[in-house]
Amino acid sequence: MKIAPLMNKFATDPDLETVLVHTGQHYDHNMSGQFFRDLGLPCPDYYLDVRGGSHARQTAEIMRLIEPVLDEQKPHAVIVVGDVNSTVAAALVAKKLGIDVIHIEAGLRSFDRSMPEEINRVVTDSIADLLLVTEESGRVNLLREGISAKQIHFVGNLMIDSLRRHLDCALRSNVCSRLGIGAERFGLVTLHRPANVENECQLSGILQALRCVSEQLPLYWPVHPRTKERLQQDSVSIPERIHLLDPLGYLDFLCLEAKSAVVFTDSGGIQEETTMLGIPCLTLRDNTERPITIECGTNRLSGTSPETILQAWRETLASPKNGGLPPLWDGQAAARCLAVIRGHYADLINSSSYVSKYSQAHCGR
Repeated sequence: MKIAPLMNKFATDPDLETVLVHTGQHYDHNMSGQFFRDLGLPCPDYYLDVRGGSHARQTAEIMRLIEPVLDEQKPHAVIVVGDVNSTVAAALVAKKLGIDVIHIEAGLRSFDRSMPEEINRVVTDSIADLLLVTEESGRVNLLREGISAKQIHFVGNLMIDSLRRHLDCALRSNVCSRLGIGAERFGLVTLHRPANVENECQLSGILQALRCVSEQLPLYWPVHPRTKERLQQDSVSIPERIHLLDPLGYLDFLCLEAKSAVVFTDSGGIQEETTMLGIPCLTLRDNTERPITIECGTNRLSGTSPETILQAWRETLASPKNGGLPPLWDGQAAARCLAVIRGHYADLINSSSYVSKYSQAHCGR
């Protein structure tokens, strides 16, 4: 969802050559292949087929496989987005090869070093040459960490570019009729972070709270492969009003999200999407690296215990947050990214002795 607007915008610029690298970190068909089709992304120029494994193994494999790609392409810059293992792996390899690193969605901080994503964010930002931020907290965090203000640019949110572009199409999806959802109110659940899924006590507490919520409204839960494996291993009993689904494509999921009464999630991107859509969001975590979704949006931190989740649920019922639109979440983030990159490499672009090339390192949601 972050790469598609960039690829579309860069395709309109004759001075830029883009090379799309799909690491394969997200390899489930519905979580990767279907997203490429829904978002109109071109086939990647390189597919590394990394797949799963521990954080160390996956990061190392991405580094091993992307190095010959960068050696072959010799790009002037590698663009990485977000905070996944592909982000930090591609950034490290590029920097060691003397290639500029551009980090989009830079500066976000949960201030929780137990989160693998937090380590990825901090490391990537510390070596990036250009840092493009989605919200003011990102700029403040980077300045506090000693990053020069000249390297930081507030561009808005690429996730929102995709949402705005595809929402009308998503709302025409027949996913509700396929799932037998009528006019009744329903909630949507996503859960994938290792801290929630792989901690038996934490997962049990979240499920206990969701069982209680499901007595008031049905819940639909597209289950992440990691979560599905855990539920099967533990032989977890799920009440019938919590409907477990296979992973959904982008348009089907966006349709459910837009039509839901509430979303329970541990996903950063969904915190942003629900803020844009005006849908109440209960984030199943004790922290968030996207504070603008709480300050300006519809998001509440619910924690992970049954007591705190149900308290947040009661507060949402009693006093739902209306929320508002954060600055620059206007669907033009990709255009601003392009403008920043063109400005940074203006001398190179204008030189008759060089052809500007940009390499895109990417993994999906």
